Amino acid sequence: MTHQPTGHTRAVILGGSLAGTLAAAALAPHVAEVLVLERDRTLPETAAPRPRLPQAAHAHMLWSGGADAIEDLLPGTTDRWLGAGAHRIPIPNGMVSYSAAGWYRRWSETHYLIGASRDLIDWGVRTAALAIPNVRVRTGMTVTSLVGDASKVTGVRVRGEGKEGKEESVIDADLVVDTTGRGSKVLEWLAQIGGPVVEETVVDAGVRYASRRYRAPEGAEADWPVIHIQADPREGKPGQVVSIISIEDGQWHVSLSGTRGGEPTADEALFEEFARAVRHPLAAEFLARAEPISDVVVYGRTANRQRRFEKAAMPAGFVVLGDAATSLNPVYGHGMSAAALGAVALRDTAAKTPVNAPEFAAQAQKAVVRPADAAWLLAVGQDRFYPGTIGKAPSLADKLAARYVHRLSRTAIGNFHVVKALTDVMTMKKPASVLGKPGVLFAAARGLRRPLLKGPELTEREQSILDREPLLRGPHEDAGRVGR
Repeated sequence: MTHQPTGHTRAVILGGSLAGTLAAAALAPHVAEVLVLERDRTLPETAAPRPRLPQAAHAHMLWSGGADAIEDLLPGTTDRWLGAGAHRIPIPNGMVSYSAAGWYRRWSETHYLIGASRDLIDWGVRTAALAIPNVRVRTGMTVTSLVGDASKVTGVRVRGEGKEGKEESVIDADLVVDTTGRGSKVLEWLAQIGGPVVEETVVDAGVRYASRRYRAPEGAEADWPVIHIQADPREGKPGQVVSIISIEDGQWHVSLSGTRGGEPTADEALFEEFARAVRHPLAAEFLARAEPISDVVVYGRTANRQRRFEKAAMPAGFVVLGDAATSLNPVYGHGMSAAALGAVALRDTAAKTPVNAPEFAAQAQKAVVRPADAAWLLAVGQDRFYPGTIGKAPSLADKLAARYVHRLSRTAIGNFHVVKALTDVMTMKKPASVLGKPGVLFAAARGLRRPLLKGPELTEREQSILDREPLLRGPHEDAGRVGR
């Protein structure tokens, strides 16, 4: 049931990005007012970049688990994205993926992802959330501290720009939700009010991104698969990855990434060379037939960081959601989906317990962390194994789990039941526990039902792109053709 707000119940959301606007949508049915406080002076009314979202320049995967959660919170958002040029890409048949175990077959559709720029995804959510009647936003607001004490947060102190210059004021709230991302000052804010010390774990593989956009070749602007060449953590060397994702305006969003010791650079001349040097040159062959239309942008704040607020004696009236609680290496594409599923958990908690009840925040914090925990395990289960990773070394249990996942990945190449289970977990539609079900265990023990593929499965249309001459002749002009 939905608890109808009594009196003037106010929820204050810190941050107006994806996690913040989803939190606003989650709480709107359960409070009289939702106030979003955003540090930027303006929020774009179109799918335009935001100055405090540098990671938006890199390719994003919004898996079906996250997209479905957003649609649940804000019905019609998927149509808004697609109407603005985003793509609904079926999985696994819409993905040409070279895993650590080999090439995946392109089985029939079980899931999907949204192919779009981060700017477009944020715009679609922001437009819907800020249209809710009891949601409003104040821009140009910098949060300087929490108001309250170790037992309860009662609001926030903010600094805004007024006629007299920088003006400080207090905004009262029945609930404060921090969604300010990786740069959150939440630990500092808690210390200022005598709050708890929060357990924090960091696993940092030193991942660096380099991304640019290409104009898709003629005939490849739509209904185009994700091209994804993964790293193999078992090789004992830096992991290097390349992904090509179709986005709006007939463009490909291309991201390279490398762990510590194997990072890409911002040098445009080396961009496609890096793509060619990963475990298979397929992506580079496609890029050689597409036109780059942007500069190369690099980004390096990619450490996995987990703060266990749900285990601490947190003050009532305060919840932390999104990257401020659990930030993830973006290469696995789970940040947006984890935030969306966390917002659904926040909404569902508010449907059971009034947001101004003393126990609400603790219940909500435990609920929102569950999808984030699942994404955390997927990320650190790989990142711990790369050379130079900062953080706890893999335990025996970690090594056994990694061996089992590799076995599943290999089995999935020839077993639809296993690829369905792995994709359930990867797209965040189901928890990782499904990989331990008897049918999956039996399939893993039995092994491949069909042989490994010798190369990527390409359609005639996809192969026809590779059959064209490269647009620019260079040192790789005599490289062998990929595919047939």
